[in-house]
Amino acid sequence: MRIQKPASSRWLAAALLPLLAACGPTDSGEALRALGEYQDGIITFYDATGAGNCSFDPSPQNLDVAAINKGQYEGSAVCGACVEIEGPKGNLRVRIVDSCPDCPDRGHLDLSREAFAKIANPIDGRVKVRWRMVTCDVQGPIRYHYKDGSSQWWTAIQVRNHRLPVTKLEYWKNGAWTQVNREDYNYFVEPKGMGTGSIKVRVTASDGQTLEDTLPAVTPDATHDGAAQFKGG
Repeated sequence: MRIQKPASSRWLAAALLPLLAACGPTDSGEALRALGEYQDGIITFYDATGAGNCSFDPSPQNLDVAAINKGQYEGSAVCGACVEIEGPKGNLRVRIVDSCPDCPDRGHLDLSREAFAKIANPIDGRVKVRWRMVTCDVQGPIRYHYKDGSSQWWTAIQVRNHRLPVTKLEYWKNGAWTQVNREDYNYFVEPKGMGTGSIKVRVTASDGQTLEDTLPAVTPDATHDGAAQFKGG
């Protein structure tokens, strides 16, 4: 797993709001790509598994994934976000699953070998491209995962399967919403725990949309479906 120091989320909000505002799902539920401007970048490749600093599970069936440069990782704020890359052999949408501390330049994406080969010649190694943030083509509702070791005294929740990047998670405590800190490894962690019984949570996307769900009591390494998905625009 690559290690990256946390950063602020100011870049994420500034970059994603204009990119995602004009997007929406089709009638079939497929997310449309954002209409934002491309930025110049570079792609390289590594032996990706779909896991990484974002703490997602390996995804051997879908390795259209990438690590993003350390400046734009934003302390895990872009984990699970999708980008569309315009390469010499065509376009490809990939999901951000990792940070790349060896990618110092803004715009640098380190793709899986499989993804790189779809849009560029691997023998070239390092290729100039353009890319932009887009909505993710996901199916079904968002999902919540309790981290290993979670309990009523220490609770860590990861949001998965989200169409738009997630900027905030809160839980209902003593009659008010309490914001939970997001760690570099892409879990929202309440170090004093969220107590016993069901937990009411609210998740905010990069464009300000919110979803509310009530999760079952904390069970380590358990995943639960939410009730809905973010709209594309």
